[in-house]
Amino acid sequence: MVEQADSGAASPVRAAAPRRVVRRVARWARGGSPWTRGRVLAGLAVLTAGLLAFHRAVPNSVARLSSLLEAFLPWLGLVVVVLLGLALLRRSAIALLALLLPVAAWTYLFGGLLLPAAKPGPHDLVVVQHNVSDENTDPAGTARTLADAGPDLIALEELVPAALPLYEKTLAPDYPYHAVRGTVGLWSRHPLTDARPLDIKPRGITETWSRGLRTVVRTPRGEIAAYVAHLPSVRVGASGLASSWRDESAGLLGKAIAAEKRNRLILLGDLNGTVDDRGLAPLTSRMNVAERGLAFSFPAGFPLARIDQVMARSAAVRQIRTLPATGSDHLPVAARIALG
Repeated sequence: MVEQADSGAASPVRAAAPRRVVRRVARWARGGSPWTRGRVLAGLAVLTAGLLAFHRAVPNSVARLSSLLEAFLPWLGLVVVVLLGLALLRRSAIALLALLLPVAAWTYLFGGLLLPAAKPGPHDLVVVQHNVSDENTDPAGTARTLADAGPDLIALEELVPAALPLYEKTLAPDYPYHAVRGTVGLWSRHPLTDARPLDIKPRGITETWSRGLRTVVRTPRGEIAAYVAHLPSVRVGASGLASSWRDESAGLLGKAIAAEKRNRLILLGDLNGTVDDRGLAPLTSRMNVAERGLAFSFPAGFPLARIDQVMARSAAVRQIRTLPATGSDHLPVAARIALG
């Protein structure tokens, strides 16, 4: 009669497997001297630093690879953290030394955004920018969330006819002035004048498409041209980043801003790109971007990038931050603009 092994006892083979893994990791970590081991990690650190410092040198002609990199550029900081953990495990002096390069590059690019913002000034303008989503099932609740931030201006995109009356009714008590053109609108505590559509439609779009608005806000500090825009979406696929319509629309918007006669100007919108994305260069080359705050706004469930922007000319965007989630797939952003 053959006796069966106790099913509750650990198999010698299975019990030995974790010990072998630990021994192999220990040998890998001990191998060589601190200045010879970890050369691959050091090379990856130098590569990461190069991508951060010279991302503009990455060609964008193939699959828009540079724009894709620039959309998620701050997240290269996580690569640095992973490499640091491996370098410590490897006890590699050369890798730890090489990591100073990407740390310095990341700090130069994004470290300032994490510093405390200057105290609000008496003449600062507070604005809110939000793509409210054409599938939002709670327009009134969304409007209340935005109004609770107490801004002077509220810019909205993806306004649909069925939801527009709810936004108008909910915001009317605190924002008696508003202008809507197509699917974008601006609500204001201060009078608005000279509102008109802004033509930023790419040539390849043949259907009805109105996503730009230009108006003038009469603030206590004088008149300011206000632009609200919703640039075309980009798509990431097997062929890379499809952004030609977005880039063309950004170029049209940049030309309109360059032709604006009023010196002080603010731009609020879902630009479907980050301020590091060279596709938005027609805008970022002409305007000031936020000095403080990362404010990742999309997607709302797990924000990876800030594609909702507030920019200014002849004024400073001191700080940008996100507001609580609404019924949209974007988070709202609030910014403080110093008019001087």
